[in-house]
Amino acid sequence: MSRNVLAIDIGSTKICAVIAKIDDDNSIAITGAGIAKAQGLKRGSITNIELASRSIKTAVEDAKRVSGCDVTSAIVSISSAYTKSLNSNGIVNIQTKEVSLKEIERVMHTSLYNANIPSEYEVLHALPYNFKLDDQDFIEDPLGMNASRLEVETHIITTQKSNLNNLKKAVNGAGIEVDNILLNSYASSIAILNEDEKELGVAVIDMGGNTSNIAIHSGNSIRYNEFLGVGSNHVTSDLSMALHTPLNVADNVKLTYGSLLTPSNDLIELPVIGDESSTHEVSLDVVHNVIFARVEETLMILSQFIDKSGLKDQMGAGVVLTGGFSKMEGIRDLAIATFGSMPVRLAKPIEMDGLFDNLRDPEYSSVIGLIMYAATSYTPYEIDVNKRVRHVNEIESSKSTVKFNDSLDIPIAPSLEEPEDTMISLDVKKEKKSDEASSFSKFWNWATQLF
Repeated sequence: MSRNVLAIDIGSTKICAVIAKIDDDNSIAITGAGIAKAQGLKRGSITNIELASRSIKTAVEDAKRVSGCDVTSAIVSISSAYTKSLNSNGIVNIQTKEVSLKEIERVMHTSLYNANIPSEYEVLHALPYNFKLDDQDFIEDPLGMNASRLEVETHIITTQKSNLNNLKKAVNGAGIEVDNILLNSYASSIAILNEDEKELGVAVIDMGGNTSNIAIHSGNSIRYNEFLGVGSNHVTSDLSMALHTPLNVADNVKLTYGSLLTPSNDLIELPVIGDESSTHEVSLDVVHNVIFARVEETLMILSQFIDKSGLKDQMGAGVVLTGGFSKMEGIRDLAIATFGSMPVRLAKPIEMDGLFDNLRDPEYSSVIGLIMYAATSYTPYEIDVNKRVRHVNEIESSKSTVKFNDSLDIPIAPSLEEPEDTMISLDVKKEKKSDEASSFSKFWNWATQLF
């Protein structure tokens, strides 16, 4: 049975809501989209809950109108601003000598328990980048393998609790429940990276209106993420100051003449800031120099992030640029020069059914990635913001049949001989049954026999 999914990308300049129909085979068809100017946000974070809720509601209502269906819950993106990352590890013994989903869940939660997470921070993602079985490194998928000990190394991404709660309040204020929250650079990478790039190692840089987010993938997992509060709107501000012209005029100049290629000596006439009835002439050479200086500085800082990560040698696929800022003409050539002759690719979201023309732009990579995540296009294993262990082959919990031990509320892992498409979601909770007293009676009999 197909299901409708709502994704909301909350950016610093715009809110984008997309509704998609996901079939049982996880195929995606976009059915509606809505875009609204972001209000009550600064650098990707909520600064006014009421204004932000209005913007979100406008985008969502537009998407519902186009789609023709009513969706009351959503998967939402969150900016890398105010996030912190750390690495942790966990180890468990395997009594059965065979790794099941239960052991994978235990070892990942152990790595979370071992992490030194500040009390004012909440976990967004716990992403395993290395499984070990009896000291054997880089196990791609330990499920079903024989071993006496299972270890995992995880990259844990956290955000301030206040930042997370404000985001939830803003979305709830728009009449939408929050199902899940995803780091925006993680969502973008889902929409634009292929398997080879993730395997070889790659840096995804999502360059937006007021922010630039970088996430470095190595070994099919995020290993490093960082945030820079600079985007294309800073180019507009620079032009406004350098050309002494209003911001809206500077923005038009950026969109019309903005290029990092060989400058022109042509002159353009612009109104003067504060006295728009008078004009003055400006050389396009000046426009080029202002834009070039800001973009070069931005790319140099991002290059320093890559150096600081210590993963530069593991980035065989180079750098992938996405986001609205990446549409600047000539940015790829400047990026190649800045990143030390690394391969650089400009990326758009992958094609899918019903993808509207305007959603094919790089600035919509994040919202398309959210939809793909909802269709289970995430890493083989991870812990999400709801503390659930997610599995790439899981199916909807409403379709799952989970057996529970009579004496303990612990789900019994399905047989490893079952086909992969019957794997369950580990967050399925035991439902209250009418024979609950009978279950307690069995437990009491077992306990009295034991003691």
